[in-house]
Amino acid sequence: MTVRKAWIVVTVAAGAGLSFVMVLVVGVYMVAGNLGNGVGQGARGLAKGAVPAAYQALVQKWGNLCTAINPALLAAQLYQESGFNPNAKSPAAAQGIAQFIPGTWATHGIDGDGDGDRDVWDPNDAIPSAAKYDCTLAKYVKDAPGDPTKNMLAAYNAGAYAVIKYGGVPPYKETQNYVKTITTLEESFAAPVTRVDPSEQAAGAIYYAQKKLGTLYLWGGNGTADQGGRFDCSGLTKASYESVGITLPRVANDQYNAGPHPSRDELLPGDLVFFSDDLTNSRAIRHVGIYVGGGYMINAPRAGAVIRFDPIDTPDYFGATRVTEDGAKALPTSV
Repeated sequence: MTVRKAWIVVTVAAGAGLSFVMVLVVGVYMVAGNLGNGVGQGARGLAKGAVPAAYQALVQKWGNLCTAINPALLAAQLYQESGFNPNAKSPAAAQGIAQFIPGTWATHGIDGDGDGDRDVWDPNDAIPSAAKYDCTLAKYVKDAPGDPTKNMLAAYNAGAYAVIKYGGVPPYKETQNYVKTITTLEESFAAPVTRVDPSEQAAGAIYYAQKKLGTLYLWGGNGTADQGGRFDCSGLTKASYESVGITLPRVANDQYNAGPHPSRDELLPGDLVFFSDDLTNSRAIRHVGIYVGGGYMINAPRAGAVIRFDPIDTPDYFGATRVTEDGAKALPTSV
């Protein structure tokens, strides 16, 4: 079920014994505002907790190194490359949080923390080096027509010569997808500057989750027949959005990056709401539910419990994501 241009209002009324009545009201809406396009905006801030606290200051500082990048874009690159894992190593020998190959590191790695060495495994060197490399590529292609940030990303993927030759992002599918992926992921790391657009698929996702109320929780549950149709928290949210044609990652902390992040007072039904014992790090998220309005969510809470309504305003409330189709598609398959 896909709802086109729909504003979703969910009324949740609590009665004795925490019984609930849910009413979905679907009507036509006018979009109140759009996010900035996010490219080339050096002062763009980071969403709460989107970057692990250990790296947030580095990303914020070095993400403003030149006008072709911004902190959210740099965060999106690091997440895409390594999931913020400083020990990541690829089959192609790319190394560290920024996934530099040895030859590129030898040329473009810098001593970011001034301790006298250039260590690809040290985020204090690797994150500044990633920003510096981006800005160097931006200089190489500064005279090419088009958006300087997109040209920089294209140069990162296809080489500066290809960007200069074609006068912008070259007509290579891989490169075009790379540029779109990073600029889309950027939205999930940026603090929104205006109201986040409503999700067109939210009502359908809620409808699916609502039908699962009362189903017993199962750790690792995806709702398959061999599992008795049972779910864990992220299995339920994944299945709910799959029912409207959006494929989310399997685990909660990856689902957090499937779109922009509305504030608590801007929540709309269908937003995913997240919970963590570390409110400074989205990678530490351990629970997710689907917001239905009135301060409540549908969630699969824990072993021994059933899928049910629960309040979201608890000390471990982390934040929310308004899922978008492009945002979900941009997520790496594993980080």
